[in-house]
Amino acid sequence: MARAIYPGSFDPVTRGHLDIIGRAARVMDEVIIGVLANSAKTPLFTVEERVEMLRECTAQWPNVQVETFDGLTVEFARKMKADVMVRGLRAVTDFEYEMQIAQTNHIVEPNIDTMFFTTSLQYAYLSSTIAKEVACYGSDVSSFVTPNVARRMEEKFREKHGGAAR
Repeated sequence: MARAIYPGSFDPVTRGHLDIIGRAARVMDEVIIGVLANSAKTPLFTVEERVEMLRECTAQWPNVQVETFDGLTVEFARKMKADVMVRGLRAVTDFEYEMQIAQTNHIVEPNIDTMFFTTSLQYAYLSSTIAKEVACYGSDVSSFVTPNVARRMEEKFREKHGGAAR
C-alpha cells in the first residue's frame, strides 16, 4: 500500500492545492495532508480552521485524510508511515527550492521519496498569498478557492477590518 503525505500550511487551501491533492489521490492508495502548525508565522486561519476547510474540500476523495504536525516534515512522514512526500511545482523557481528540500529529506530519511506534480496550467500563477491579497481588498476569489473557503476568507477580512473588507 503506497501512502503519501502532502505537507503545507494551506493558509488557505486553494484550487491549485486541490488539483495536486486530487491527482495524488488517483495514484496513491492513501494521501495524508499534513497541515503545518508553524508558530513562527502568523497565519490568517488557525490550524483548526485550515484542517476543517481541507476536510470539507477533500470529502470527495475517500483515500485522503487531514492531520496536523509541527517540526520536520520527514518526522511527520515517518510518524504517518509514508513512503512518499507529494510536492507541487508551479514554476522553475519552485523546482530549485523543492529539489533542495527533497534531497535534504532523502539524506535524513532515505526510505521516503518525493513525488513532484506540476500544477495544472490554470493554477500555475496561484498561491495562498495571492488569494489572501485579493480577498483582503474585497475582490472575488471564486476562481482561486472553493465557495466554503471564499466565505471564510470574507468573514476573516470583515473581522480584521472592522465590518468590511478593505
